Amino acid sequence: MRHSLKGVYAFYAFAKCKGECSMPKLITRPPKYARHKASGQAVVKINGKVRYLGPWNSVESKVRYQEAISAWAAEQDSRPSATVSIKLPESDAVISELLAAYMRHAQTYYLKNGVPTSMVHLVRPIVRLWKDSFASVLVRDIRPSHLKALQKRMVTEGQSRGYVNKVTSCSKSMFRWAVENDLAPPEVWQALLAVRGLARGRTEARETEPIGPVEDSVVDACLPCMPTVVASMVQLQRFTGMRPGEACSIRPMDVDRTKEIWLYRPESHKTQHHGRGRVIAIGPRAEEILRPYLLRPADAYCFSPSETPCSRRWSVGKRHSKDSYRRCIARAIERANKARAKQNEPALPSWAPNQLRHSLGTEVRQRFGLEAAQVVLGHSKADVTQVYAERDQRLAVEVARQVG
Repeated sequence: MRHSLKGVYAFYAFAKCKGECSMPKLITRPPKYARHKASGQAVVKINGKVRYLGPWNSVESKVRYQEAISAWAAEQDSRPSATVSIKLPESDAVISELLAAYMRHAQTYYLKNGVPTSMVHLVRPIVRLWKDSFASVLVRDIRPSHLKALQKRMVTEGQSRGYVNKVTSCSKSMFRWAVENDLAPPEVWQALLAVRGLARGRTEARETEPIGPVEDSVVDACLPCMPTVVASMVQLQRFTGMRPGEACSIRPMDVDRTKEIWLYRPESHKTQHHGRGRVIAIGPRAEEILRPYLLRPADAYCFSPSETPCSRRWSVGKRHSKDSYRRCIARAIERANKARAKQNEPALPSWAPNQLRHSLGTEVRQRFGLEAAQVVLGHSKADVTQVYAERDQRLAVEVARQVG
């Protein structure tokens, strides 16, 4: 959450209309997240009115702050002075102004339940890269050679081919948004579409190893070194293939226990913005792991960081974050390797919670086929019909009965 707040203080851009509007000028900042010393509350002052957000530096206060800033930004956009003329491409607007407008858009658009998504953290370095390289270049003068120059710079700096291609794709999306909002001439985005991503074996960019499964023996060796709550999360992921964030956010009220195979419907999930539901089947082994934690209040998170000493520095609030969960596993691997070193045993390889999904996916694919693995891991396309959704759920239940 700390990183998400930094980006909120980027310059706010708006346009002044005088018949023909020019590019947004960078003169206004969003209201600050502040501390009220007398009460210990977090506050934000908007339009002269102080709003109390909750305990200082708490997750709840930061979520409320993001909601307040989103509402403030929407109000700014609704004002006549924020409109942009279609004659903008003929102006003398430069890239730095466009980047400020796009950063503001990303901070208010890429939110889920009031919290910035990982896309915001990806956009920030991309904006910085463009600003460092071409801040004073006119928007209308951007050509494919500019994007190719950024690719070359990232390769020289040692970035991986995958990351370079991700930046390339997101840069095109940024200029598409600019065209959509009359911030750049259409031919700029159309020209950038011609820039291809780097091909494997045809570039000097560094290649990264694909994320593979983690061996069961490695996980078993680490479990005794984990706090009970973290070990339960690992086992639950191991048997269901749910994402780390889904394991962190499970609550008793989200689990349907009326049938033989329990069904977990996460409150929030990765493909939620595509309008697709997510149902995770919980088989007998996963059920035994989860059962004791379902005795909590219906709206309480099953896995509390307050019961996990290793996460108290990294997780603030009532639930684990993906980062605190991952760090707890990393600490367990370190402890396990220290014990093995004393016995002259080989060190265990490092692994992350997402690799547990790969392990289950590999097993399911071998036993039930590729379609079953896609269903269990939630990799189906967002526009799948309701008929396929029902088929997916039946198939996931059968897999959970035999594997989970």
